[in-house]
Amino acid sequence: MPLHCKDFFLIETTLTPLNSAPPWMQACIGLAVLLLLAYVIQTVAQYLLMNTVPRIRERMDARWARVFWHDQVLRRLARVVPPLVIQAGVGAVPHLDPVVFAVIRNLTVALTVLQLMRTLNALLNAILQEHEQSPEVQRTPTRSIKSYVQLGKLALGLMGAIVIMAVLIDQSPLILLSGLGAMSAVLMLVFKDTILSFTAGVLLASNDMLRVGDWIEMPQTGADGDVVDIALHTIKVQNWDKTITTIPTWRLMSESYRNWRGMRESGGRRIKRQLRLDATAVRFLGDADLDRLACIDLLAPYLQEKRQAVQASNAPLNAQPRAPANLRRLTNIGTFRAYVLAYLRVHPGVHQGMTLMVRMLEPTAEGVPLEMYCFTATTVWVDYEATQSDIFDHLIAVLPEFDLRIYQSPTGNDLRAGLRQSAQP
Repeated sequence: MPLHCKDFFLIETTLTPLNSAPPWMQACIGLAVLLLLAYVIQTVAQYLLMNTVPRIRERMDARWARVFWHDQVLRRLARVVPPLVIQAGVGAVPHLDPVVFAVIRNLTVALTVLQLMRTLNALLNAILQEHEQSPEVQRTPTRSIKSYVQLGKLALGLMGAIVIMAVLIDQSPLILLSGLGAMSAVLMLVFKDTILSFTAGVLLASNDMLRVGDWIEMPQTGADGDVVDIALHTIKVQNWDKTITTIPTWRLMSESYRNWRGMRESGGRRIKRQLRLDATAVRFLGDADLDRLACIDLLAPYLQEKRQAVQASNAPLNAQPRAPANLRRLTNIGTFRAYVLAYLRVHPGVHQGMTLMVRMLEPTAEGVPLEMYCFTATTVWVDYEATQSDIFDHLIAVLPEFDLRIYQSPTGNDLRAGLRQSAQP
């Protein structure tokens, strides 16, 4: 529809009050219009980013799309738009004082850098989240990248702070960087723990010394449990009593600790426990004892072989006086040791592919130690303890069959019984 002369007259009449307004009012109105325009453009941009891009992301189903088009990244990216709009339009505001123009420009540039920093931080968070939720990491815990993400955030924050300060004071960032060079000693002191922790984290990751989910034991810090978090400055360990121990990362390189990952990956957990037998119960076995013990299925092959070996060894001595010291005979403790070894070799809870032995240690004032050294067929703590208890329950109960007994320090009842016997005529 074409405009007539009276329409132009109406428009000119409407704009006349604005043109005749004071300069400061025109500048304020211009700034208000610019802020309103920035808000409208941000709303439109956020609507497009939050409603259009996620649909494309779901159709693509790619890891890079889930990272770069993460909801938090898109939301913060939309907030970069208002300062950019203000930077582009502040020059068109009429009658704006040069000082005010410079202040607004510097503030919007600083705000743009700040929003870009927040967007990149959200991107780093998305990378960390995607890594931790990946199927490979869920199946097999691998090296944590949380320390690298935190270091990236720290470096990004330092660079962003330098740029923002340079923009606000209207100076080149190189001037601030040259000033920071003279403060290197102070910076090294301030970021000493950060530097140590990052170096330790790199060494731990490169040598595959620690992973999330590893069971570690560090008595000097009171840590005994699973690693639940590996960060730049700290390692969090959830102890078996469900408490959390926080260890500085650098301490894991400067101090020793025990990692039980090898045990879990091997499929077996070691049993190394002793039965302390009373030395006064050790004796030789007679023929009646051997006939009685031969009824035990686990001992029958051993006793048959040993009887033949003993008879062959004693045959040349038949013409000589049969003094006990001259003859080779079986002992109850040696036969019991053979029984324990045979019992462990057929136990379903004992790993037969790992070291398995029963040995006698040096006698002490607390008896004769008989040590079982073997591995269970499971690494689950509850099952491990159940298997170990089952083995020693049986061995302690079967000791009387060999006329053996566990060494036990005298108790009050033993002393009373001895006093009663000594009091009897």
